[in-house]
Amino acid sequence: MRSIQTTHTFPLSSVKPLDGLLRYRGYCLEQTRKTLKIRRRRREQSPVGDASLDPFGYVDGLEYLRCPESGSFFLAQLPSAEDLAHLLADVSQYRKSPLAFHADIATLRSDSVYLPKLEWIQSTLRLQGLDRPRLMEVVTPPSDFTPLLQGSGLFAEVRTVGEMDLIMTYNASGQLDKNKDANGSEKGAGVEAAVLLESLDRVDDPRTLLHAVSESLREGGLIFVTALVCSGFDIAVLGLRNLYIYPPDRANCFSLKGIELLLMRAGFALLEVSTPGVLDVEIIQAHLRHDPAIPLSTFERQLVDADEETRAAFQSFLQERRLSSFARIVGRKK
Repeated sequence: MRSIQTTHTFPLSSVKPLDGLLRYRGYCLEQTRKTLKIRRRRREQSPVGDASLDPFGYVDGLEYLRCPESGSFFLAQLPSAEDLAHLLADVSQYRKSPLAFHADIATLRSDSVYLPKLEWIQSTLRLQGLDRPRLMEVVTPPSDFTPLLQGSGLFAEVRTVGEMDLIMTYNASGQLDKNKDANGSEKGAGVEAAVLLESLDRVDDPRTLLHAVSESLREGGLIFVTALVCSGFDIAVLGLRNLYIYPPDRANCFSLKGIELLLMRAGFALLEVSTPGVLDVEIIQAHLRHDPAIPLSTFERQLVDADEETRAAFQSFLQERRLSSFARIVGRKK
């Protein structure tokens, strides 16, 4: 199994500046609370493998539970699938509005986030001998990644499918017709590749989403997954104090072990598992500027306060040992 490190670096301010995030985060929390007042259900079992979930803590009054098998943690109360679909669409629209920070750094995010992901997909396709496959992008549309995928020339076809639409269609029928899309329209043969950029972090039923994606993939098809993982350094240090943990975007926060188990139990063989994140130390530094009273051990403070060369070496170590909080995974449908 491959594990890839990266030398591509960028500052936190170019992708998810903490100060800019806070207004968007507040909006997400407010809309989540409003949605949960309509209809809600409580999670009792882990999406990873049905273990009973344990109490873990709260994010701004919203409870999270922990999976004892994998260490992953999950939002305890969930909206109905229909309400969550509306909530995800709502915060996605807000994210792109002038009121949030994303509009101001759209070009920087394209260069720092999406182009490296496109290069990753391209290199994997070449390595696996796939020439211009049909691709399914699983996302809450509209997606900033779609135009890059379509304009890359790498794919014979790019289909963008709503992640919650896929789940609800699968749950309604027990399976997906490979010849129909999430809305039931004819679409031809199954695709050879699927990409899920942090989709597993925000859907109510990540296991069903993977089964639905598998139904849409041809045998031997590839799945590309990215996710924030709680086994990574900055989340392990900050826990639920980490301001990048909030619903609905982070209704699920898998450990690396948890997301590996989830994919394998959904019938995928793992070809690559990497944590090529470059921001763990910088994220903790940003949190300390925001709240200097955050408790850290003496060793953690030494790392965060070390010179640039030491911090860079430590971040490289996190990548090499799969201990960064950004995970990148490639699987093949068995």
